[in-house]
Amino acid sequence: MKRISRSGSFDGLFFAAPAILGLFLFVAVPFGIAIVLSFTNLRMGSPLETRFVGWEQYLRVLGDEAFRRALFNNAVFALVVVPVQTALALGLALLLNRQLRGRVIFRTLFFMPVVFPMALVAVVWKLLLAPGSEGLVNGLLESLTLGAWTPRDFLRDPWLALPSIMVMSIWQGVGFQMVIMLAGRQGVPEQLYEAASVEGAGPWRQFLHVTLPQMKNTIFFVVVVTTILAFRLFDQVDILTKGGPRLATTTVMYETVRTTFAEARVARAAAMTVIFFLIVVVLAFLQRKLLREEREVS
Repeated sequence: MKRISRSGSFDGLFFAAPAILGLFLFVAVPFGIAIVLSFTNLRMGSPLETRFVGWEQYLRVLGDEAFRRALFNNAVFALVVVPVQTALALGLALLLNRQLRGRVIFRTLFFMPVVFPMALVAVVWKLLLAPGSEGLVNGLLESLTLGAWTPRDFLRDPWLALPSIMVMSIWQGVGFQMVIMLAGRQGVPEQLYEAASVEGAGPWRQFLHVTLPQMKNTIFFVVVVTTILAFRLFDQVDILTKGGPRLATTTVMYETVRTTFAEARVARAAAMTVIFFLIVVVLAFLQRKLLREEREVS
């Protein structure tokens, strides 16, 4: 038995070796370099000698108004997009789990935006949100309100730019969460619904007392993954608004890339990367803790 166990462990390590090597070369090593650089004053093209500056870069990053605004925008984005997208995904999953005519077609249509590259989706939405009556959204709202709607520049309005990105992100990503929710719903035993129906529970009570408790782990997983993706927001901002107007849509990822390539402040960008990594680690830890608690309760 010991030989079989050792052989199985060796086989597992052998097949996992390429993935482990890839994580080490493309994740662990670059992140280690980022940690080292974050404690220096490295700036590309600077005549100054690179030297150790301790926590100076972190203090500058945390004191930077643009970075604090980026964290705020990421938090607002996550607080709006995560619950709305999760609720829509759950609703679509429950709807498409029914025996509806053409449900395969509807599943495909809802999932199609996920397949398209975000850059392509952002360019299409930039055309839809174009200012003036030539923009499809402005034209549609003007027609629906019989001319009462005044065309606006969604992507340059400080109050509308971030909500516009939220709407586009929800539309583009809800199909991915829907597939996960649908898999979770199909894993719920139908006997539970039959028993609840025998006890006189209607659709709403079945949803509250059967569907939600049985899908808690799936919902928690979707919430945490969507939150992590919300903090990785970059493509939409870069293509639609370039972080403006007046930092209204800048994000942590956008500020990190801008600091690296536009300002050539490599050390400061490395400090931003480390801070962002710590945020992701905390979110992953919360996910694991919540899922473990749910398993212990169940």
